[in-house]
This record gives sequence, C-alpha cells and structure tokens, in this order.
Amino acid sequence: MWTKTQSMTFPNITPAQVWAAWSNINDWPLWNHDLEWTKLHGEFKVGSVFYMKIKKGPIVTIEIIECTPNKSFTDCTKFPLAKMYDTHQIEQTHEGLRITSSLKVTGPLGFLWRKLVAEKVAADVPAEMNSLITFIREMQHA
Repeated sequence: MWTKTQSMTFPNITPAQVWAAWSNINDWPLWNHDLEWTKLHGEFKVGSVFYMKIKKGPIVTIEIIECTPNKSFTDCTKFPLAKMYDTHQIEQTHEGLRITSSLKVTGPLGFLWRKLVAEKVAADVPAEMNSLITFIREMQHA
C-alpha cells in the first residue's frame, strides 16, 4: 500500500464554497486544467459514479464511496488488481480553510498503478488546490 497526504490552508474561503465546487463535478475542468471533461449522472452522493476524460489520457470511471457535505468525500478508481482512493477533506482553522488530499493505492499491482497514475496525481495536487481557490475567488467577484 502507498499513501500520500498533502494539505494547504487558504484564508477567506468557506467550506460551503469549496463543497459547491467539488460537488459540481461537471464543472471540474473549469478549475482542473488536466481534465478535458467530467460527467456525473445524478447526485453527488455515496454510490454515484462519474467519468472523467484526462487530457492526453483515458476516460476514467470513478465511484464516490464516502460523502459528508461540507467536510469530506472519498472516491475510488479501480484498476486491474489495484484500487486508488482519493480522499478530499476541508477543515476550518484559525489560519483559514485547510484542504487536505490523501491518495492511497492498494492491491497486488498497486506498485505499478502508483508509478503509472498515482504519483502524477499526487504531484498535481498543490496546483489543483490553488486553481480551485482561484476559481472560487473569481466566482465571488463575478
């Protein structure tokens, strides 16, 4: 098993603002520039499946396996003989809103999928968090 956790704190952002952006999966490409498109049919809740097309990459099927509004959600991507869990959490602190992303890869071929996918996903987390916050702030002033 491999795990990578990263956190960043942002002042003047609320959990509701981040949750609104996270739960609107179909608009993720507006702030996550690695995505060509995303599609969620139905509600943002446990058991829902969404699809994302990564630029210069495949279409990926992802299931939401945990969802606590304005707090956290976890999604799971299944690969041959491995799974990747991506947990997103928000927590209000004295310094601002702390956003935490934790990736975990499990399974007999987890080492392979770590190298092929998870390390790149983890490397992009800080830029994605900053893009998310920029998007939210631009929406405030629109």
